[in-house]
Amino acid sequence: MGATYRHQPKLRLLLLSTLAASIIFSRVLAGSPSESARPRLTYTKIMKGSVPEYERITVNSVGRGSFDGRQLNDPPNPRPLQLSSSVTLQLFDLADQLGDFRSIVLESRKKVANLGEKTFTFQKGHEIYKVTFNYTRNRAAEELTNLFEGIASVEEHIAGLEYSARFDPLGLPHQLHLTAMDLYEHNLTDPQLMVPILRQIARNNRYLHIAQVEAQTILQRIQDK
Repeated sequence: MGATYRHQPKLRLLLLSTLAASIIFSRVLAGSPSESARPRLTYTKIMKGSVPEYERITVNSVGRGSFDGRQLNDPPNPRPLQLSSSVTLQLFDLADQLGDFRSIVLESRKKVANLGEKTFTFQKGHEIYKVTFNYTRNRAAEELTNLFEGIASVEEHIAGLEYSARFDPLGLPHQLHLTAMDLYEHNLTDPQLMVPILRQIARNNRYLHIAQVEAQTILQRIQDK
C-alpha cells in the first residue's frame, strides 16, 4: 500500500504530461489545414498538334501537386510532384500579384499565332477564380507561365529518361543531351526533381558509359546551382 502511495505523484505527473502532449498535438492538427483546404494553383495548356497537346500542373501552398502531359485523346495519367519551397513561393506570389485571377483580363489585343490556350486557376475552399489567354504582355503572367512551362519541361524530361532507362538504353545519350540543353539554357524550373533518375543512370553500369558520364555531368550542374 505504501509503495502504491509513493508512486502516485509520478503517475499523476505522467498522466498530466500525456494530457498536455495530446492537447498540443490536437492544436497543431487544428492549425494545419487538410490537403483539400490548402490554396491551390492549376495551370493548363491546350495546343492541338503539339507534343504533348495537353498539359496540366496542379500545386498547393506547400508544393505538393501533380503533372499530366499527354495527347488530348489519351486518358489522364497524372504524375505526383513536390516542388521546392522557393518555387512554390514564387508561384503563389505571382498569382497574388495577379489578384489570384479575380476579374482580370490577360489576353493581349495584339494579333499573334496560336500559342496554345493557357488557363490559370486559383482555388481555396469553395472560391475558384480563373483566366484564359493565348498571348499576354502582362509581366507577372509571363513569369508565371514561364515557371509552369519550366516545371512541365522537367516532368517531360523525367518521363523521357525513365522510359529510355527502362526500354531504350541506347537512346539515353540523346535524351540526356536534350535535358542538358534545356538545363544550360535555363528552361527548367526545379531541375532537382530530375536527381533520382539521373543518379540511377549515373550509377548503373548496364547503361552506356557515355550516358553515365552525361548523367553525372548534369547532376553536378544541378548541385552547383
